[in-house]
Amino acid sequence: MKQITYKSAGVDIREGEKLVSLIKPLAGATIRKEVLAGIGGFGALFSIDTKKYLNPILVSSTDGVGTKLKLAFMMDKHDTVGIDLVAMGVNDIIVNGAEPLFFLDYFATGRLNAKKAAMVIKGIALGCRDAECSLVGGETAEMPGFYADGEYDLAGFVVGIVERNNIIDGTTIKSGDRIIGLASSGLHSNGFSLARKVLFEKLKLKCKSRVNGFKKPIGEELLTPTKIYVKTIKALLKNFRIRGIAHITGGGLLENIPRILPKNFKAVIKKENWTMPFIFKFIQDAGRISFQEMFRTFNCGIGMVIIVSRNDEEKIMQKLKQINQKAYVIGEIENRKKGEYAVSII
Repeated sequence: MKQITYKSAGVDIREGEKLVSLIKPLAGATIRKEVLAGIGGFGALFSIDTKKYLNPILVSSTDGVGTKLKLAFMMDKHDTVGIDLVAMGVNDIIVNGAEPLFFLDYFATGRLNAKKAAMVIKGIALGCRDAECSLVGGETAEMPGFYADGEYDLAGFVVGIVERNNIIDGTTIKSGDRIIGLASSGLHSNGFSLARKVLFEKLKLKCKSRVNGFKKPIGEELLTPTKIYVKTIKALLKNFRIRGIAHITGGGLLENIPRILPKNFKAVIKKENWTMPFIFKFIQDAGRISFQEMFRTFNCGIGMVIIVSRNDEEKIMQKLKQINQKAYVIGEIENRKKGEYAVSII
């Protein structure tokens, strides 16, 4: 009678060991001086510089990439979704002014392919380097029969730190403050269920389809990695007080800006103040989607919103130009009357 092994049940431990050997140098390139142990231990050790902070506050976030992964599967291209994974986490904590310290990932699949998994983690390492945080560990779960062949899921976890007195939480926002929008790199990691429905179901496009107006095949356009705003925000915080920051993710401008606004204020956004990138216009026209739905689903070209004093607006815009961050003054904070929406797009 043939002996049953873990491998015959669908889990190849040697493939996991191969993956560890492939990703160790990738993770090693992200290590900050505070990291006390490398990849492979049961837990990651990270030292906090207690002399640097009077009252340190840890800020954490967890997120995934959503159905953007479907594009990676369709194109068999896996080297960018890791960047998206890091971006979704670090962009969430930088809104509080927190410096990202370390990142962990969770990679789950039905049957582990070490080379494919290593490509994903290569992207994670690149994202960590861009965000100036350490990839200190993670979990690779091989679960036969749980996922379709060739597919996987991703989750990421980030921890950052901020001085209590420097926390950005929107409480100092007031009427007359200016709203600056930082340009996105594309769809980022939200709205892909709607985008795929329009592009691949309604228009019957393929990932390799070339469409007038795009420099790349549509699949590559959609897989453009999410912009990481950590260096941009850190550069601004060296010289300016920012009153509020919103990461424009699921829910778009309409749902994310209210998360940082004090109760009695509203954001008035002028959509003519920036040009919506072609990918959004194409999806909107092809799907006959209303502006309301677009601004509730997609970032529409604005990946991060910062709210600043009117007195700082010009200098901040100059600084953003200096560091090559495309930005637009897209609106203003006004007093909110009873019954009015927290965000008005005109």
